[in-house]
Amino acid sequence: MKIRKSVSLLAAAMMLSLGTVQALGGDSIKVGTFLAVTGGASFLGDPELKTLQMYVKEINDAGGIDGKSVELIHYDTGGNAKEAVNFAKRLIQKDKVDVIVGGSTSGSSLAVMPLVASAEIPFISLAGAVKIIHPVQKWTFKTPHTDAMAAAKIFGDMKRRGITRVALISGSGGFDKSGRAQSLELAPQYGITIVADESYGGKDTDMTAQLTKIRDTDAQAILNFGFGTGPAIVTKNVRQLGITIPLYQSHGVASKKYIELAGDAAEGVRLPAAALLVADRLPDSDPQKAVLVAYKNKFEASYGDVSTFGGHAYDGLYIALEAIDRANSTDKAKVRDEIEKTKGFIGTGGIFNMSPTDHLGLGIDAFKMLEIKNGDWTIVQ
Repeated sequence: MKIRKSVSLLAAAMMLSLGTVQALGGDSIKVGTFLAVTGGASFLGDPELKTLQMYVKEINDAGGIDGKSVELIHYDTGGNAKEAVNFAKRLIQKDKVDVIVGGSTSGSSLAVMPLVASAEIPFISLAGAVKIIHPVQKWTFKTPHTDAMAAAKIFGDMKRRGITRVALISGSGGFDKSGRAQSLELAPQYGITIVADESYGGKDTDMTAQLTKIRDTDAQAILNFGFGTGPAIVTKNVRQLGITIPLYQSHGVASKKYIELAGDAAEGVRLPAAALLVADRLPDSDPQKAVLVAYKNKFEASYGDVSTFGGHAYDGLYIALEAIDRANSTDKAKVRDEIEKTKGFIGTGGIFNMSPTDHLGLGIDAFKMLEIKNGDWTIVQ
């Protein structure tokens, strides 16, 4: 049985079957991954790994793929880009994986891209920076929305609210820096002037000095690009300083962990995020709803609150497996070509339509603008 189309992907996971035994070859289909399961970016890597393990186990418990098991080979980078490169080398040279789905952070993904290009192995990143797929690199793809898309979504919302002067504050990580650069580049297109441009380090525990400078400007809103604990600290400091202008965050905080860390200070914060966070509130006519609700229910039954980050891993895994299905082979060049031909794949991040010029395949409409109210997500539009 061929793998079903993505519109019913989750419902048919137990019947997953890819190509023929002869075409696939080998004893198993090897999926390699390197994720930040521990360290400062563990809120990304932990749900990603749990998702991959959950669905690989489900496939194998159902008899595998045409009698072959899917073998998940994982290494924990701790969020260290140098370790990511070392582990990617091991996956390629020693473990001889067929495809790599991983890279929790932008820094680690960008660091391994030259290696996967040289080795000519398909790589689906789970990180946000637009530089991962722009300009297009032959062997690299990604599933999360880009920082450029997030900035555009945020600025569009600001424009509708009549906001024209914005203070920017960002962290020191690869995602943070890329988001800052995209924000500075895109702001003029929305009639927005950046009146302050502050930053903080990855280990900083108080940003009141930077935010005091922002308070002294004529900013009508604050935009924070970052992930990890930094954005929660910024959120708390904003409220502690009595700053009442709107605060926007990026999709780098699209999990309940951010709300838990920021507490009551998160009330009223807006951010763009995948529809997964509000799956139950989507109309039944939404083509994503069935996939989102099924993934959400399955993940939360075992692990607690769902996050968009685990969803990115789900999308990456099944985009890779469906490509192998269409190729009827684990030949890396054939699989790469089929990933690039992904069309109409309904995932947790949106409906993916990739091409030789677009190795993400999502538009800005794949984002929902959310606002935190009473400690939960609500849809703005």
